[in-house]
Amino acid sequence: MTLHLHNFLYFCNMRIEIKSLHELPTIANTILSTFPDERIFLFYGDMGAGKTTFINALCEALDVQDHTSSPTFSIVNEYAATHGPLYHFDFYRLKNETEAFDMGYEEYFYSGNYCFVEWPEKIANLLPSSYVKIKMEVTENQNRFMTVEKK
Repeated sequence: MTLHLHNFLYFCNMRIEIKSLHELPTIANTILSTFPDERIFLFYGDMGAGKTTFINALCEALDVQDHTSSPTFSIVNEYAATHGPLYHFDFYRLKNETEAFDMGYEEYFYSGNYCFVEWPEKIANLLPSSYVKIKMEVTENQNRFMTVEKK
């Protein structure tokens, strides 16, 4: 794992090279400890970039006891954790932002609980003003790079 971390008073940016799935628990703990007050995490990246796999690592770091999986068909999965519920969204199949309104996204996003959101670009106009953006990329040799920044 290669981690480049730059901390400033209101700005934090990380670029992480992930060479093995075995590194994910350490990376998950690093991100959660770097952003202890943040609850909204937005995941950007192509299909197969590892978004759901990394969200599973974050859930484990947060002591989620349930089996975690992508909420592709249900749009949101709720998991029990020691600190309260955790929400995992997959907006890939949304046709428009109205569908997010209809499902009551605001109640989740502004609940104070962790929200992990895949495909947030589908609801770009509905995103809260404060969140952690995680962009995942796959290199030609199948390594993953993750860019993490506070917005």
